[in-house]
Amino acid sequence: MTKLNRENLDSILIQLNDLIGLETEKCFELIVCGGSALIALGLVNRATKDIDIVARIAHGRIIDPAPLPEELVKTAAKLARFSGLPADWLNTGPADLYRMGLPQGFAQRLVTRVIGASLIFHYISRFDQIHFKLYAAIDRGGYHITDLLALAPTDEEITQAARWTLTHDVSSGFREMLEFLLRELDYERVIAKL
Repeated sequence: MTKLNRENLDSILIQLNDLIGLETEKCFELIVCGGSALIALGLVNRATKDIDIVARIAHGRIIDPAPLPEELVKTAAKLARFSGLPADWLNTGPADLYRMGLPQGFAQRLVTRVIGASLIFHYISRFDQIHFKLYAAIDRGGYHITDLLALAPTDEEITQAARWTLTHDVSSGFREMLEFLLRELDYERVIAKL
């Protein structure tokens, strides 16, 4: 199975753009987070199995990513078949982050890459990745913690991210897991600021 990395990400996105152009004259603007965004912006050097779409832009507005437009879904599936990518390589898995509320100033920090006439990617910023990765690390750990540490957040950045995560889950259990993780990652000093 093909994985996305620094060597093939641009090529695969150009192929997707070109295939979309054969199907429709529309241009799709996707807001991308996760591993592929980290790779594209040079923030980490690893592989990922998919592209996580947290939101879309339509008519100048950030909107829910789901459902993805049918032309985009069909074209992504076609590319998956002949390139060896997983069937769900282009997905809206993180859509709930959009629905629960994005970090303040999110739109102004997007890093835009025009792939071609049919496809524009807006990668989330390093600052917003810290928010998303902290939230994911609390529940799932693993590579989310590795990514978070690679981003080397300052105390202020981790404090802002932690405050944001607490708006997405207000339970005492979640707060306890957040505080445990902050201690484990040597950010215990920021707990008093939450």
